Amino acid sequence: MPAAFTIRPATPADVPAVLPMVRAICDLHLEWDPQRFDIRPEVVDMYASWLPKRVSDPDSVFLVAENTQSRRVVAYVVATIEDSIPIYWTPRCGWIHDAWVEPSHRKLGIASALIADAVARLRAKGITQIRGETAVANEASRALLKNLGWREGTIEMMIQF
Repeated sequence: MPAAFTIRPATPADVPAVLPMVRAICDLHLEWDPQRFDIRPEVVDMYASWLPKRVSDPDSVFLVAENTQSRRVVAYVVATIEDSIPIYWTPRCGWIHDAWVEPSHRKLGIASALIADAVARLRAKGITQIRGETAVANEASRALLKNLGWREGTIEMMIQF
């Protein structure tokens, strides 16, 4: 029987368990497209100082999924409320920065539950538009988001010199 999980707001004590997942998501993006995801070597240290601030920031949502049997954090999502550029009617939007589920806990509905909970919390803060981006190679992420009612909003183009 698959392990059950609980979604809850993250605490500063969860950050050490999330940091290896940050490393994993960064490594995966580097594998997919090292030019687009030219990640700084100190990225985990940067997250180590950034994530605890998300816990108490009213303009952030930082959630973890915990395996109810082992009490181990197996997934996370982090989102912030950001200002839009002034040409748009929507002055502020939610922005999902990261969502990660450990491979051993995938296909259990954790990612959908995390995203849905983050969306609900952002909506409760008055946010009417939520954005995020996925790597071109991340077809699973786009499929998940489409199943949750999301749609493509832009296609990012780039050139590197």
